[in-house]
Amino acid sequence: MEDAIFIGGGGAGYAEKQGLLLGYANRHGLVAGATGTGKTVTLQIMAEGFSAQGVPVFVADVKGDLAGIAKPGSATFKHHGAFTDRARTIGFDDYTYEGFPVTFWDLFARQGHPIRTTVAEMGPLLLSRLLGLSEAQEGVLNIAFRLADDEGLPILDFKDLQALLVWVAENRATLSTRYGTIATQSIGAIQRRLLVLENQGGARFFGEPALDLSDMLQTDPQGRGRINILAADELMRSPRLYATFLLWLLSELFEELPEVGNPEKPRLVFFFDEAHLLFDDAPKVLIDKVEQVARLIRSKGVGVYFVTQNPADVPDTVLGQLGNRVQHALRAFTARDRKALRLAAQTYRDNPALDIEQAIREVGVGEAVTSMLEKKGVPGMAQRTLIRPPSSQLGPIEPGERAALIAASPLAGKYETEQDRQSAHEILAERAAAAARAAEEAEAKEAEAEESDREFRQARRYSGARVARSSSRRSRADDSIGEQLTRTVMKELTGTTGRRIVRGILGGLFKGR
Repeated sequence: MEDAIFIGGGGAGYAEKQGLLLGYANRHGLVAGATGTGKTVTLQIMAEGFSAQGVPVFVADVKGDLAGIAKPGSATFKHHGAFTDRARTIGFDDYTYEGFPVTFWDLFARQGHPIRTTVAEMGPLLLSRLLGLSEAQEGVLNIAFRLADDEGLPILDFKDLQALLVWVAENRATLSTRYGTIATQSIGAIQRRLLVLENQGGARFFGEPALDLSDMLQTDPQGRGRINILAADELMRSPRLYATFLLWLLSELFEELPEVGNPEKPRLVFFFDEAHLLFDDAPKVLIDKVEQVARLIRSKGVGVYFVTQNPADVPDTVLGQLGNRVQHALRAFTARDRKALRLAAQTYRDNPALDIEQAIREVGVGEAVTSMLEKKGVPGMAQRTLIRPPSSQLGPIEPGERAALIAASPLAGKYETEQDRQSAHEILAERAAAAARAAEEAEAKEAEAEESDREFRQARRYSGARVARSSSRRSRADDSIGEQLTRTVMKELTGTTGRRIVRGILGGLFKGR
């Protein structure tokens, strides 16, 4: 199938051959089914198929067993006989074992190249979702981002954001008149959430060098699309970070890639595994953003495939845009399960020769009810399909093999060394230091003037003479408003309150270093 990804077939009650047309692969899709029904293998064979057609792929490896895509399968594998029998049954005549070009990524930099972005690129909406902030707390975070833009303060990493929040807290009275009320309770709540995320390892995701999206759109010298595998087994312990990261990546692709209309094949296929995590407890504004991205990103040549246990995990507004579907078995032990099964069956185009609801209940491991878009984007009739066997290794690879592949990657060394250029933390620290120096100089001058005045009074008391001296209290009527304001500020800085403010700024900035 030159213009399609071969999915499977079977004959005698099954589809003859089912393929996903490359020209409609950017119309998105769904891979669903209960645990243990074969979703991961389906994801693997689809990634293989796209790679073979020169389409790069991104996939999160939530179980740690997708790394085998990098190695060819083996005749010594225990399921070798079953695989070859399946290939013969579905007419997969050119079935062979082969590995595919892989790039490993890891937010924690342990099992792949580090992935980073800046806090500014993440933005207040996604960061609020990541931190689980309330509406009031999100408002304060928006103020902090707006202030950073107005003041030219780059927010690159966690310490930049923390320094900015300290500065906002110290100056909240002044800032509230311009940006709106800033409650200290909200700032404290944000700082506590940042601490929790930092303890979970999330701070490693923020910084530079930031990810260059073009590195995920590469092909190998043979023209095969590289399969970008995100190590997500550890990341899944922080499900909110996992879901927010993937949504951020989708948003970046949407914003940075140019329009390509309806390409002959996608520029990238993006698999969103454990998709329910994206929508669990998500506010409406976030779901609206997902719907918008899903609707418009296909014109950028990106196909998005949601992988989840039940189609009901995906909101209807998003589900309606998923044209290519692979539905593995759903269990129906309870009334709620039966309702979900019935609703899932109703989302397929009817096939007079197939009871869709019964088929979804009965398909075995490695089988599915499939429906792929046909010419002109018309949904194909639901078909019972035997999924083709993978050509690459089923299961994980050895740590040494992974390390060798990472070292031989064309991206080796590009992201491994973290950069720390001047940003909000350093700028605010310099401002605080300058203010402290100015306060010390002004205090020294005041002390010198007081000492001079004291000496003058002593001399006058003992001599009894009137000593002429220039008055330090002469009229300032000709001074400008700016000069008066400067003197007022410096006077405050030299007093006890001013010194306390300076110490507060410095202490807050350097406390976490």
